[in-house]
Amino acid sequence: MSDNRFQPVSGFDLPRFAGVPTFMRLPFVEEGSELYPLTEIGLIGIPWDGGTTNRPGARHGPRQVRDLSTMIRAMHPATGTKPFELCNCADLGDVSPNPAGLEDTLERVTTYYKRIQKDGIIPLSVGGDHLTSLPVLRGLSNGRALSMIHFDAHTDLFEGYFNGTMYTHGTPFRRAIEEGILDPTKVVQIGIRGTMYDGEDIQWGRERGVTIIDIDECMKRGYEDVMAQARDIVGDTETYVSFDIDFIDPAFAPGTGTPEIGGVDTWTAQQYVRGLSGVNIIGADMVEVSPPFDASGNTAWVGASILFELLCNLAESHARRKEA
Repeated sequence: MSDNRFQPVSGFDLPRFAGVPTFMRLPFVEEGSELYPLTEIGLIGIPWDGGTTNRPGARHGPRQVRDLSTMIRAMHPATGTKPFELCNCADLGDVSPNPAGLEDTLERVTTYYKRIQKDGIIPLSVGGDHLTSLPVLRGLSNGRALSMIHFDAHTDLFEGYFNGTMYTHGTPFRRAIEEGILDPTKVVQIGIRGTMYDGEDIQWGRERGVTIIDIDECMKRGYEDVMAQARDIVGDTETYVSFDIDFIDPAFAPGTGTPEIGGVDTWTAQQYVRGLSGVNIIGADMVEVSPPFDASGNTAWVGASILFELLCNLAESHARRKEA
């Protein structure tokens, strides 16, 4: 059971439109504070989109997701999971980026997540564009190759961009495989779609053992079969989960930088994430919410809801490890 000091503020005690917003109304815990050493799952913002190649704005994602996540309540409606009772969860604030320095920001994020890993806190991060996943993985790997289940419209396995630029939101997982941070034979990418430059990213990934399941295959097979395969591939290995909001069709989540039609609806996206049940998850992220492209805030609410789905799986996974 969690410490009562980590419980979120209830809407019965303070209206959801009142107070200072934190992720899911959890306590804000800073490094060095009394509650920091007791934190088991840390929700962290990475407000940076320096890897974006077209439509910027994801740097504003964490702030809007925080605001919209005040609608999250305590219990999962389908599984009955109560993550805030299973684990001490807290909002750890944002990693401070350098808005004018890509390399410096990558180093800042990597250094931060190395501390998180050393302190034994499981991170649930909110981007930011998808390049933010690379320094998170660098920080968590600790010399070992991780497995990954990745929900996205794009592989993010591209070699580079323009004149050999190696770090964009389209390259993080190629770099991670090259650096030995990810084991490509235990990487599963789900929902890939959209027009392509030449297909080199898919070919490169499959040649190294990455399992790439495009949206047509997803639709034909269904989420239960796809997720059974994903769970079988990663087994009981330490697994990172990355969820790009453009996995969902832009009819339901238009506020993103690189939308692709033909994606899943929000209910189906929830089923995919619920299919992570039983996976040994050591960290997760939800990225690419770009508020400037959806003034209604609906995309951020979708992101906050997916974040709760991820949190439930993280909490259950951590609880299993504590009992083992």
